[in-house]
Amino acid sequence: NPFTDMPVFVKKEIELLNERLAPAMRVASRFSLFSFPLVVFSIMNIIIVLFTMPMDENTWITLLIYSILGAVGMALSKESKIRRKAIEKTSVDYMIQRINDSKIATEQMKKRYIIIINEKPVMALAQFMEFLREEQRRSSF
Repeated sequence: NPFTDMPVFVKKEIELLNERLAPAMRVASRFSLFSFPLVVFSIMNIIIVLFTMPMDENTWITLLIYSILGAVGMALSKESKIRRKAIEKTSVDYMIQRINDSKIATEQMKKRYIIIINEKPVMALAQFMEFLREEQRRSSF
């Protein structure tokens, strides 16, 4: 596990990043947690109602209720995705700000890491950790 073998200075920065992201991550996780069961529950019940119950006024009301529940589940899922993208952007913004604030790193080094983080946000954390290690090596000279 790469997180257990992290140096102390990297762990400190990752903890600062997690403190900023934790509230948003909790909300996005809750949305994800509730969205999937709502959608599955709605689809299963709509199928059951359509194929097993006779069509009358109550059936249409039941279908409407299950459809609304499914729509709420899908809306929660979409909102969760939007929030996760916002979390990723906040994370990348924090890393770039931290790189820019470095007094030890050269301007060329800062630019290189910022470009890499912007081009590949999926790899941003690994690149940020590499930046921190490089910064630590330079500060020990």
